[in-house]
Amino acid sequence: ASGGVSSLDDLRGLRPAEEHGIVGAIVGRALYDGRVTVPDAIRVLKGE
Repeated sequence: ASGGVSSLDDLRGLRPAEEHGIVGAIVGRALYDGRVTVPDAIRVLKGE
């Protein structure tokens, strides 16, 4: 796969992959463009 995360919805979609050993994702451009913030990403990944 390629392309990285472009939204919080993408992060929500990745949460189930953790049980298969996925522990990270590329989010750089979305952070730079302001489409994702670190606090929001943490909340989404914690399931809040």
